[in-house]
Amino acid sequence: MDKSEILNRAKAYIAAEQDERFRKEVEDLVAKEDYKELEDRFYQTLEFGTGGLRGIMGGGTNRMNTLEINLATQGLANYVLKAFPKEAKAGTLKAVIAYDSRLNSDVFAEATALIFAANGIKAYLFSSLRPTPELSFAIRTLGAQTGVVVTASHNPRMYNGYKAYWNDGAQVIEPHDKGIIEEVNKVKEVKTMTRVEAIATGKLELIDKEIDEKFWEMCKAQLFRPALIKEKAKDVRIVYTPLHGTGAMHVEKVLGDLGLNIITVPEQREPDGNFPTVEKPNPEEKPALTLAVELAKKEKADGLMATDPDADRFGTAFPDKDGNWVLLSGNQMGALLMDYVLFSREELGKMPKNPAIIRSIVTSPFGDYICKKHNVKMMECLTGFKWIAAMEADFEKDGSADYVFGLEESYGYKVEKEVMDKDGVSAAAMCAEMILYWRSKGKSLLEHLDELYKEFGYFEDRAISQNFPGASGGETMKGIMADLREHAPLTLGGEKVVKIRDVQNSVIFDPANPSKKEPFNLPKSNVLQFYLESGTIVSARPSGTEPKIKFYINSLIPAGDGSDAWLADAKKKAAVLCDNISKDIQAKIDAASK
Repeated sequence: MDKSEILNRAKAYIAAEQDERFRKEVEDLVAKEDYKELEDRFYQTLEFGTGGLRGIMGGGTNRMNTLEINLATQGLANYVLKAFPKEAKAGTLKAVIAYDSRLNSDVFAEATALIFAANGIKAYLFSSLRPTPELSFAIRTLGAQTGVVVTASHNPRMYNGYKAYWNDGAQVIEPHDKGIIEEVNKVKEVKTMTRVEAIATGKLELIDKEIDEKFWEMCKAQLFRPALIKEKAKDVRIVYTPLHGTGAMHVEKVLGDLGLNIITVPEQREPDGNFPTVEKPNPEEKPALTLAVELAKKEKADGLMATDPDADRFGTAFPDKDGNWVLLSGNQMGALLMDYVLFSREELGKMPKNPAIIRSIVTSPFGDYICKKHNVKMMECLTGFKWIAAMEADFEKDGSADYVFGLEESYGYKVEKEVMDKDGVSAAAMCAEMILYWRSKGKSLLEHLDELYKEFGYFEDRAISQNFPGASGGETMKGIMADLREHAPLTLGGEKVVKIRDVQNSVIFDPANPSKKEPFNLPKSNVLQFYLESGTIVSARPSGTEPKIKFYINSLIPAGDGSDAWLADAKKKAAVLCDNISKDIQAKIDAASK
């Protein structure tokens, strides 16, 4: 991109941006003639994708700022007005808006609410920050046609985002996603009004406790053994961190009402978009839990829980027999919760007629074995909880199955039907009950996890992420994925690749006989999966929210004699296999990146 084009785009942005902070950033860059930074901010327009927006905050078309929020909301409002003509004519359209602790989230959320209001859509805006699962719950509770949560989830502090929801409480999917994108791209004028005017005309209403209280009761209603909790709750001490996000208000309330001893990390309890104690506010990242582990050791806690800034992700750690704290992966906690939900439903006579669990395609098949034991269907969907919610919605429409649990490896779980997104608050409550249950049986969660391994085989997970920022990053990522398709590895980690699943092209084939391809039914997505002889699965997937490619290794050492010696040996074999696969993946990345 030449300098004149960069300057033209920058000047057009300066003329359109009403937020002085973001406008001045670009004005200063133009004055300094910082063309390298200007190119990064203007080489593309931040795309309103299938779930909304996410990007680094700042001035420019390739940044999250008030102008991009305004354009996105006007496009969403235009689409809602067309999608619900009867309600639009009657003046009964509703939208719910929530936001998390990130910088500018409150500003973006109010701007969103006022644009809805100016377009004749009544906006219900939470009076202060609230978690993403509560936004989904509120849409369903209030009977709204749409909703927005301003959050960048677990991304680093410089990011923010905007997620759009539909009237079922789930993130938008086809055909609405494409329809909204078309409307966003057509926006020429943004309608808005003042906060005072919106409240005075009844087009803006602030909400809080009337939704909070219903949400808390819903989370507690999912539990199976209230009598056990009442009897044993005081026996367990749990350290919790909201990582400067929205979780403290809800997790402390729900777990506190259950009588549990909750000790919140004081340095991370208050919401703060600067995330001063962590580089990444992500419960998947071990460094993010450093303070929580230190407090857990000091308090001699029985467990540690963490939620990300918008409290939809849920992480845990527990002490082993030697007192070392072990951070559970999303797949491990997912397997434990799945196991607990299924045998509890069976034991208590609460198993529906045609039960089904839904997992994403990059989530470990560990749970498949647990489902088979309980005669429960395991269904697969694309990565992202919106796809789990969409499949659940299909169950409700056609009666093909009864939803009982949903999970994805990135610390996302849903134990309820009232929320159509992953929910760290209800997961925390269910995990707390599960801790108490296994303690009542004389076991820790880690000990029970080992029992599951001995029964079904040892599963170990690794994730490799490589970033490709800047104008050239996208092309590099495309090149790597194209190379993997054109020159697919025949072995990984010393094991033969026996099957490849290409989700983009909807085919499965044996790399030894690539001309013979079989179709399969999933929405298209740029994902490649390599199945190895042992049952290990390696998946490659470009991130939908960050400039990086993720590789997922779901290794499997098949079940042996179920002894402690077998398990110890299986863990060593899995570690070696994952190390070898990681080296092969890195070699492929390096070769394709040149």
